[in-house]
Amino acid sequence: MQLFLNPRFRLYIGAILISFSPIFVSLVDVSPTVSAFYRVFIGGVVLILFSFLKKQKFEFNKVVRSFLIISAFFFAADLWFWHRSVIYLGSGLGTLLANMQVFVMMLAGFLIFKQTPSRLQLISIPIAVTGLIMIIGIDWNTLRPDYQIGIIFGLLTAVCYSGYLISMRQAQQGSNFEIPVREVAVMSLLVSLILGITAFFENESLLEPSSYDYLILFLYGVGSHAIGGIMIASALIKVRAAEVGIALLLQPALSFVWEIIIFNKAFSLVEGFGVIIVLLAIFLSSNRTSH
Repeated sequence: MQLFLNPRFRLYIGAILISFSPIFVSLVDVSPTVSAFYRVFIGGVVLILFSFLKKQKFEFNKVVRSFLIISAFFFAADLWFWHRSVIYLGSGLGTLLANMQVFVMMLAGFLIFKQTPSRLQLISIPIAVTGLIMIIGIDWNTLRPDYQIGIIFGLLTAVCYSGYLISMRQAQQGSNFEIPVREVAVMSLLVSLILGITAFFENESLLEPSSYDYLILFLYGVGSHAIGGIMIASALIKVRAAEVGIALLLQPALSFVWEIIIFNKAFSLVEGFGVIIVLLAIFLSSNRTSH
């Protein structure tokens, strides 16, 4: 239990849990918007119930409420853009572009939070990106003209996820709790409302999942979103923005590993080295001597 008091430990546990997200999504036969809706709705309900059990009051000042609303719109946009970029580009390039958030987080850390990146953190970024490229294996010859919109969506995913992390960090400034269960719970239900409205305008039914799909979506919402999201959110105010961005690169690296284990995905030696390189970059970024 002592380990959970360490914000870095919580950050990496959260990154590990959300690395299962693509696995859960691939196991269900529902539209992207519907799977995203149930992720945040189920996760939000679980967190609301937990907050009630802990007798936490849902009273926020005006600043916290504002940042929670902002974070909800950013996260809803992140989920929407990410799913669409994958449709246009495939999971490889879509995932790589989404994880360009590391650059946005480092820039935000410098401009907003006045956190100067360390030498090791600056070195770790190109190393991490190189590793991701090796894992994903981009074939630039596949970038047809219709991929242009997918590239834009992928980059917007990175910007929106960074916006979510930054605004959620700001929302926690007024929190009295180390673990921001209330904040993530409210944000999640706001996102589910936004995605529910989006599904309506896209003529998608929220009742389309089968019993099997609901089981997977429940695990997705509780494991990846509720627990994983809380672990990450609780570390935002304690860990430098640049390190958060790089630590979250663990997600696509581990997602690659889970695909090999669960779906028997074939992989090359280059891809294997890519995973090792990403882990090396994360180690360099989190080195305490770099702060």
